[in-house]
Amino acid sequence: MEESMRVSTIAAPKKGFEWSKMEWPVFLVSGGGLLLFVIASLVNAEAVSGMVNKFFGLSCKYFGAYWQWLLFLNFLIALCLALSKYGSVRLGKVDTPELSTFRWIAIIMCTLLAGGGVFWSAAEPMYYFTSVPPVFGGVESATKAAVIPAMEQSFLHWGFLAWSILGTLGAVVLMYVHYHRGHALQARGLLYPVFGDKIMTNTLGQLTEGCSILAVAAGTIGPIGFLGLQVSYALNQIFGIPDIYGTQLAIIFALVCVYTFSAVTGLHKGIQVLSRVNVWLTVALVGIILIIGPGGFILDTFTQAMGAYVKDFTTLSLYRGDLGWLSWWTVFFWGWFLGYGPLMAVLIARISRGRTIREIVMAVGIIAPIATHFWFSILGGTGIFYELASPGVISGPLKEAGLPAALMAVIGQLPMASLLIPVFLVLIFLFLATTGDSMSLSIAICVTGEDDPPKGMRIFWAVTMGAVAAILIKMGSGGIGALQSFIVVTAVPVGFIMLPTLWGGVTMARTLYNEQKSN
Repeated sequence: MEESMRVSTIAAPKKGFEWSKMEWPVFLVSGGGLLLFVIASLVNAEAVSGMVNKFFGLSCKYFGAYWQWLLFLNFLIALCLALSKYGSVRLGKVDTPELSTFRWIAIIMCTLLAGGGVFWSAAEPMYYFTSVPPVFGGVESATKAAVIPAMEQSFLHWGFLAWSILGTLGAVVLMYVHYHRGHALQARGLLYPVFGDKIMTNTLGQLTEGCSILAVAAGTIGPIGFLGLQVSYALNQIFGIPDIYGTQLAIIFALVCVYTFSAVTGLHKGIQVLSRVNVWLTVALVGIILIIGPGGFILDTFTQAMGAYVKDFTTLSLYRGDLGWLSWWTVFFWGWFLGYGPLMAVLIARISRGRTIREIVMAVGIIAPIATHFWFSILGGTGIFYELASPGVISGPLKEAGLPAALMAVIGQLPMASLLIPVFLVLIFLFLATTGDSMSLSIAICVTGEDDPPKGMRIFWAVTMGAVAAILIKMGSGGIGALQSFIVVTAVPVGFIMLPTLWGGVTMARTLYNEQKSN
């Protein structure tokens, strides 16, 4: 009975949160850092962009190899842990998962796939098809021989390594610290294997929290701004609506309203509903494209590319041959995903109570990446199919107008394009909304230390991220471009925050295994 009462005490959200108890250093580091970036950009965007690009180059040069090893080892250790006897450890001190498996995976998938599903799934494979990555030296670009290498490289960037750093070992550590040791669910818990209990209350812990929030805010603001640009471009192409700042601002405003409402209604209402709608709409579109599009080519490409990706996994993961290329592609993506790492681990920990380590690793590290690969094969594979048949039909718009044009060009080649494009625009909108609401909730959790943070704090971060995105696109491509590079810079401290999970996840799994075995 005593143990049961203790579990309830840990699990239950605190009532009547007092704003005076909020850790203001965390709030000031994260919110203040973001505010300073925006003010400096408004005052002298060119200087900020130059400085950020300089630090971007230094980050890639000195930390690129470290990040590659960090993500590689994180995946391998997490997979070994899941397949070992410790994989049976159930986290959260409850016997039944809080969410059904479908709802649980839906939230996981939709929170991060927004970036890949919206902006890169059509464009990235085409980039690699028309200019084969250096690791595949000798393969001629824009030929049938370039199809599988293009998809392999895309799979690497949105595959096992990327997903695993977001919520496998990190989630195990945070769930141990929160549910089994009674501390607040905060990103600083990732350093618990090194500093123990004191990291939850000292200055280093507060700085860790602030850096983690700043990194994920930067990573989320970029896609919000891109959404405004992409949908505005699409509306201009379809309906002739002017592709101007006013249109982009209206789109961002609508998005902020939706994901703010979702974040306020909470995990079991708005966030869950949006994620489920998103998943079912995605499944429907996948089915339609397979039927009316080049279904056979897509399935063959996916199958062959998956086999090649698994075969070349180590070579692709640790390739260091062309450092310049790596800086603009692999290292950039690793920096972006690392920036998401701590707050995604918080979200996974929050929604995974009652799950085993094996379930978490399989869902986040295996199922989610394979589903992402298939999504990339649907859009990227379709684009390559039409590009092979008519060179320039996809790559031309991509080269002239960038990412927004790639998706429109791919869908435009399909039958019923006039019907599919508006549906895809809705899907794009929902993808970003699910990221916005989940990250707003996660940031609010970290700032307050509450599992169920005040609605005012959720609203503040939801609106702030939208407002910053609106300001940056007003500045033109330089603002969003600077933020892209800034994402990688913020990943430098986060890379060290995530390091202790490599051994902490195993140590804590062993501890819990022994505790549960003795009971």
